[in-house]
Amino acid sequence: MKLFLSLIPVFLLKLYHFTMIEKNELKETVSDGTVFQLFTAFIATLLAVTDGMSYGWSAPMTPYFISGESHVKMTLQEAERMETWLMIGTICALPVTVFAVDKIGRKKTLLASCVVLILCWIMIAIGRRIEILYAGRLLQGSGVNMAFVAAPMYITEITQKHFRGMIISTVFVMMMFGVLLVYSTIPFVPHYVPSVIAVALLSVQLVVFSFLPETPYYLIKTKQYEEARKSLQSFRGDCNIDKEFNEILKEAETHQKENMSAIKGMFLVKSYRKALIIVFFLTICQPFGCMEIILMNLHEILNNAGSVYMDSKYAAIIFASLMMVSALASSFTIDKFGRKFLLITSTILTGLCLLTLGVYFNLKTAGFDMESVSWIPIVAVMVYALVFKIGLGMVPIVVTTEVFTANIRPLGMTLADGFYVAASILSLELFFNLKSTFGMHAAFYTFTLYAFVTLTFIIFWVPETKGKSIEEIQDILRGTKGPSLEESN
Repeated sequence: MKLFLSLIPVFLLKLYHFTMIEKNELKETVSDGTVFQLFTAFIATLLAVTDGMSYGWSAPMTPYFISGESHVKMTLQEAERMETWLMIGTICALPVTVFAVDKIGRKKTLLASCVVLILCWIMIAIGRRIEILYAGRLLQGSGVNMAFVAAPMYITEITQKHFRGMIISTVFVMMMFGVLLVYSTIPFVPHYVPSVIAVALLSVQLVVFSFLPETPYYLIKTKQYEEARKSLQSFRGDCNIDKEFNEILKEAETHQKENMSAIKGMFLVKSYRKALIIVFFLTICQPFGCMEIILMNLHEILNNAGSVYMDSKYAAIIFASLMMVSALASSFTIDKFGRKFLLITSTILTGLCLLTLGVYFNLKTAGFDMESVSWIPIVAVMVYALVFKIGLGMVPIVVTTEVFTANIRPLGMTLADGFYVAASILSLELFFNLKSTFGMHAAFYTFTLYAFVTLTFIIFWVPETKGKSIEEIQDILRGTKGPSLEESN
């Protein structure tokens, strides 16, 4: 098992190198510590698998809960509240998360989230009352929030900037694997099997991650300079770390001299304020891009479309598979093509997919015979799975970790997660209200319009962060752009 785990990051490294064209780019990415960075990121993102399982769990479980075979009898409304309790738990955990990652560290926060998630999955597996399942989902939301903030932060602070985007984006690859896992297992196995799988994965992370170092950024922030040097050296192998260590140290000293709280700085410092605006729009573009709406309502969308070409149960598995493939492709190309190119391409194609669904349902509602073209919504949602995940579904979390400096990253990441949860709830309510009042086509038209508003924002407001250090990105946000590594070369 240990050998298998060690081969995974090596494979990822080789595959990534295959995507690199410029020889100097390849030379810059390779160091003795690269494999250790990839292995550490892989272990840190095992949590993301269970995050994806948490988000995807309710969709295939709802038919089970309202069936006669359920071990806990529920009405449809009671089963649908499972998603609500997950969101409530996520919101409740926000202040705890921002305190934890800043005060006890990124590593300990990840370990704490492992413990919380193990407990909640056990509750879900053995619970025989609806109240226990609700409590488990509430706790699950708290653990997911802690993990989703701490994991990308940890990965950002240990990786080299040349392939930082690739490694951070693996968080979403692992999440989509988790969604695919529950979609392809729950309809065919006893209800407790996904919980057993989740507990096994979390236990591996809890044990292995305990032996991995804290990030050098956090150790310098807490004035543990010797430990910070050792941590950085472990992630850089035999490379000379003096220059990078001094850069991190200088960044920490600069922000300490600002002598203001993260909350105050977020609104008074121009670069922080612009970073927050960018993160706000990029974060809410995900739920308003219909990701969760389609994930949670795929069966209903295809059934309402009158499609007879594919069982919605298998369509959901294919949909999740395509999203995972797209996420994997994005992770290997994000440092080659850049963040902005993927965002623009993805937004245009996502808008066209949503427009296609809107037109189809509009014609169907108007009374046109759509039976001969009922394959269109299937194709549209499958293409959506590919084009959304390659940009809008992946890049925002990468940009979020890059535009915030270390001193405000805990607050910034937590606010981003809060924006996401609030936008998710709002987009779902908007979808249900528009669908029930005007028809499903009105909902898809509305989200199409938002997609093209997002496109305008990305073109004129979002900077390209590929290959740039945190300080270079801050210079861009301040309007005093300095040369990047690529520009220097």
